[in-house]
Amino acid sequence: MSPPVPPIAIEAATAPSRKGAQLVPEPFATRLSRRVKHALGDPFGLRAFGVNLMRLPAGDTSAIHHRHTVQDEFVYVLEGHPTLVTDDGDVQLAPGMCAGFPASGRAHHLENRTGHDVVVLEVGDRATGDQVIYPMDDLMLVPGPDGRRRFVHKDGTPY
Repeated sequence: MSPPVPPIAIEAATAPSRKGAQLVPEPFATRLSRRVKHALGDPFGLRAFGVNLMRLPAGDTSAIHHRHTVQDEFVYVLEGHPTLVTDDGDVQLAPGMCAGFPASGRAHHLENRTGHDVVVLEVGDRATGDQVIYPMDDLMLVPGPDGRRRFVHKDGTPY
């Protein structure tokens, strides 16, 4: 049997979605419980990079404050006015604005401090060996012996 043929184009909002954060341990998962991400690259079989259409309800956060060791990230604001929180302070964003985060660069996340939804396009490469450092929390995401990523405390003990 042949593998399924990817579509040529789709309506972004029909791409598979996930609410909250996958595999993130508590108490961190609760911080991300209302965000919704549509994985736009997956229906096309993209392997080198991921693309998410992310909706942040009022008061929600995009991610735990973090930086990647190997992966580059990019965000583009489509709707709303998120606050970009970085090691260098906060920056108010607006539709049409974008930000990029090279590997091992500034730690970052977005917060929706407004009363309206924020919609962002999020792009990141899928480089192997990436670790995610959460400088404000006792948390890291590291490759395990089987190559699958897992959450650990900063001293390396499992979560």
